[in-house]
Amino acid sequence: MDPELPAGPSAPLLPRPEEIRAGKTGRWRLPLLLSLTMACGVLLGANPFRASDQNPDATARGYLKFKEILSYVDRDYVDTVNPEALSDYAIMRMLERLDPHSVYIPAAQQQRASAFLQSDFDGVGVEFNIFRDTVTVVAPLSGGPAELAGLRPGDQLLAVNGESVAGKRITTEQMFNRLRGVRGSVVQLLIHRRRQPRPLLVAVTRNRIPNTSVDVAYMVDNQTGYIKVSRFASGTYEEFKVALSELRRQGMSRLLLDLRGNPGGYLDRATKMADELIGGTRKIVYTDGKGDQYDTQTYSRAVGEFEEGPLVVLVDEGSASAAEVVAGALQDHDRALLVGRRTFGKGLVQQPIALNDGSELRLTIARYFTPSGRSIQKSYGKGVEAYEQDLMNRQRRGEYFHADSIHFADSLRFRTDNGRTVYGGGGIMPDIFVPRDTAAYSSYFTRLQSQNLLREYALTFFQDHRTELQALRFEQFQSTFQISDAQLQALADRAAQNGVPADPAGLRRASPLLRTLLKAYIARSAYDKVAYYTVLREQDVELKQALQIISSNEGMMAQQLSAKP
Repeated sequence: MDPELPAGPSAPLLPRPEEIRAGKTGRWRLPLLLSLTMACGVLLGANPFRASDQNPDATARGYLKFKEILSYVDRDYVDTVNPEALSDYAIMRMLERLDPHSVYIPAAQQQRASAFLQSDFDGVGVEFNIFRDTVTVVAPLSGGPAELAGLRPGDQLLAVNGESVAGKRITTEQMFNRLRGVRGSVVQLLIHRRRQPRPLLVAVTRNRIPNTSVDVAYMVDNQTGYIKVSRFASGTYEEFKVALSELRRQGMSRLLLDLRGNPGGYLDRATKMADELIGGTRKIVYTDGKGDQYDTQTYSRAVGEFEEGPLVVLVDEGSASAAEVVAGALQDHDRALLVGRRTFGKGLVQQPIALNDGSELRLTIARYFTPSGRSIQKSYGKGVEAYEQDLMNRQRRGEYFHADSIHFADSLRFRTDNGRTVYGGGGIMPDIFVPRDTAAYSSYFTRLQSQNLLREYALTFFQDHRTELQALRFEQFQSTFQISDAQLQALADRAAQNGVPADPAGLRRASPLLRTLLKAYIARSAYDKVAYYTVLREQDVELKQALQIISSNEGMMAQQLSAKP
């Protein structure tokens, strides 16, 4: 995760992708938001587009009509207007008529949109969160400028380069812009540190900061490696290879690959990663566009690091685009068992086209298909609104809780290499369905989480007990540390002081999840991201199921991969 975006590593538990997508994001919304974060098949290279030879007369008539209307509005409309803003709006609405992932990115937003797929940036290297208008350090990046300058978890930022940032309802994006800057430049941070009588002025020299997409890679036991890939950015393949090699060096003979919540990215990084796991010369993905200009076929060719050995891939409704390409290829070739829930269903390829004013058009130029011929793209024929509501509708239908609520038409049936039945036309259905665990969730828990009260409490706890915690090895912490009933009540009391009414029943219902999340957040501050994810396993039902499957008799797993219905 970007170390200068808020909140550090994201838990596989919360927030759920549909709570971001289908909820409260505004009217300009889904086409741009989803296509910026679900950017599968972003094709690199020179702009191959040229003037249309399909219907040049109609194109010319449409262009002249738009120009004429815009000129009349600018000249004669009763109020003063911004013609450029009107053009941007008209373009966005026009693209909505095509598909949900063809988008126009205004020049002012283009840099931020591209940053999602960058693998490094110039900045100070700090994870932060905003607690009640106060920007608070969650963790400085190990070895980064902020850590070298002495910043600690819990430090509160009062001012940046003399400009106050405390108590001003500052946004994440505004902090993002203040902390990043040219490599070698110095930023002056005024911080408040607990038990210090006066604020501290810290000078931090910006440097190159890795923006990793392999969130974590570690050995779960002496045979099983775990790798979580959060997106397919420019450096993802190299990061994955390094992680895979290190786990192999540690004795890994079986792998859990976590693609939950992975919204996609560069298609070629995804196919290279799949090539590391698929032996021989086998098709990974193919694309089909208008004519043959964008028709491609990608095969495995390199001798991969882990072409044999048990492999389980975790997916869910937040796994999209390039993540679906990887999952679909591994499933079609019976190379891996997929565990979790049906993936998002995005199988359209976008070509980024730089425009003269610095804005960008990302135009859908092809559909992609898995090796067996499956189209992963779900229907968007009912319009953007219906497309936007798809994940919420899955929840209403009970799909997240019951596998038998999912129905595919016989025409969407395909076969894997070993003859197993798989389906296309709307995401990748896992081999082993794991319902979402909602037993611990309550509206009270949601309010605590949405107001950042869990992270704030955990960070305060760490500061109060820094000496004792850092005297423990993580193994000791993991085996002995527990969040007590008194500490849960202290959290509830603090929440009540901050406008979240007491709810004893909701607190009891959510207590197992609250204990795990608080312990994980404390471990993140006291140790590292591996500690954070290790603690989260206690409440991660999907990962537990995957571990049980991959740790079972390898012959049984091979039998599942070869079984025909």
